[in-house]
Amino acid sequence: MDVPGREHALDSEPALGGGPEPGREPGLLKLGAFAARTRLSAKALRLYDRQGLLPPAYVDEATGYRYYRTDQVERARTVALLRRLDMPLADIGALLGLDDAAAATALGAYWAGVEERIAAQRTLVDYLRGRLSGRSPTMYGTFEIRTADVPEAFVLCERRHVFTHELSTWIDASLGRLEQVAEELCGGVTTSPFVIYHAEVTEDSDGPAEACVPVADPEAARAWAKAQRRQRDVRARVEPARRLAYARITKAQVAYPQIIGAYDAVEEWIAREGLSQAGPCREVYFTDWDAAGPGDDVCDVAYPVT
Repeated sequence: MDVPGREHALDSEPALGGGPEPGREPGLLKLGAFAARTRLSAKALRLYDRQGLLPPAYVDEATGYRYYRTDQVERARTVALLRRLDMPLADIGALLGLDDAAAATALGAYWAGVEERIAAQRTLVDYLRGRLSGRSPTMYGTFEIRTADVPEAFVLCERRHVFTHELSTWIDASLGRLEQVAEELCGGVTTSPFVIYHAEVTEDSDGPAEACVPVADPEAARAWAKAQRRQRDVRARVEPARRLAYARITKAQVAYPQIIGAYDAVEEWIAREGLSQAGPCREVYFTDWDAAGPGDDVCDVAYPVT
């Protein structure tokens, strides 16, 4: 355990002194010497010990002094460098448990997530600057609004009441489930999956939203949906042919609330063109989300119009 004041006294002592205590292997570094070599504070080393990232090689039960092996220096420096990347301690522990190649891959995946988050935050800052400065919140007209005629499709759907913080996880899971069923049982996916918002989804309003996957075999889809209804709100139905007005956005722009800027732009364009909204808004996901980078186009924010 930690004894107040003793670590400071320890720091002033030589790394080794008077021979090792019984049970302590020779050649160990006391905490102060180890901290100096690793450029970590005693407080940080105690934290890493509690988290299981860097336990001492030996702790004197009588004094509470901690001792480390010299071969722990490299691990300590790696932990410190990973913390400079703001990697959570739990993630560091998992990474350090991997072999070299797998650890490098895990680090790459973590940093890709950081870059994606930063790109989304950069877009959010631009959006908020517009709102706070009194300018248009539609990203200063950067969205190009287009129209497309979409033919009738038979879709497998899963509906759920969901809040903003749950939305991304639910979309990924529900579309994944429906696409798997489509490929295995319903003749495959025929066109891009989409999500319909039948009511507002915010921090305080839970929709509902509906994930939809167009399929090739309506009868198989109906049979599967009928068998699943007791487990979740799924259905198989015809999605009518529609004309959509839409804005194409990047993966970074999908993050809430900056995606609202795209919705605002489409709504303003519809009003300016003298058109009418003819159904609930939707997001059409037309590319491989996992393979896309933050600046890649991934989604159309769309409204049916007449």
